[in-house]
Amino acid sequence: MKKYSNDNNSRQAVVEAMDALVKKGLNKGTSGNVSVRTGDGMLITPTGISPQALSAEHIVHMTLDGDVDAGQLIPSSEWRMHADVYRGKPDTAAVVHCHSPYATILACARKAIPAMHYMVAAAGGHGIPLAEYATFGSRELSLANLGALDDSLACLLSNHGQIATGRNLQSALKLAEVVEEQAHCYWGTLAIGGPVILDSAQMDEVLTAFRTYGQQRERD
Repeated sequence: MKKYSNDNNSRQAVVEAMDALVKKGLNKGTSGNVSVRTGDGMLITPTGISPQALSAEHIVHMTLDGDVDAGQLIPSSEWRMHADVYRGKPDTAAVVHCHSPYATILACARKAIPAMHYMVAAAGGHGIPLAEYATFGSRELSLANLGALDDSLACLLSNHGQIATGRNLQSALKLAEVVEEQAHCYWGTLAIGGPVILDSAQMDEVLTAFRTYGQQRERD
C-alpha cells in the first residue's frame, strides 16, 4: 500500500488526480473529490474549487474525526465518506469520487452493474454494487457507501455518482475508469434487450485469473 504524507508531493498528487478526472471525462465543474490516507488522517480536496484552479496549497489535511489543521480551507462536504472508508478498509490508501456520466445515469436509475462483462471483477466481486440513497455529505450516505463497499472496491451511489478505492491513487483512478466503462457497456445493452449475465462459476474463474494477471494487480 502506498504511504502518503502531509507534504507537498502528496498534495500535488491529489491535485493531479482531480485534473485527471476532468481530462478522462469522469468529472466536470466542482463536483467530485479525491483523498489519500496519511499517517494521522487524510489529505482531501477542498469544497467549491474547480480542478483548473486547484493547487497543492489548497489541499486540506484533517483527521478522520473531522478536525482540520489550522489555516486551511474547508474540506469537501463528502469528507465523512472518505474518512469512514479509511476506517473500515485498512488496506485502502486512496479514494476517488466522481460523477462520471454513465455511472451516474445508472445510479439515477438505481441499477447496480451485474456480471455482464468479465471486467466488473476489477472491483473485486461478481458485479459493481449500488449504495442506497442518502443526502450528499451526510453520515447516512457514508454508512450506505460502506455497506456497498463491504465486498467491493467500488460502487455506485444512488442518484449521485460513483466511488472507487485503491492501494494508491493510480489504482483508484484506474478503477474509476473501469467502472465508467462498464456502466457505459451496461447502459448500451439495456437499450437492446439487456445483457447475458455470466454465472457465478464463470466469474469465480475470472477473479482467480485476475490475481495473477499482470496489469490487473495493484502495485504500490
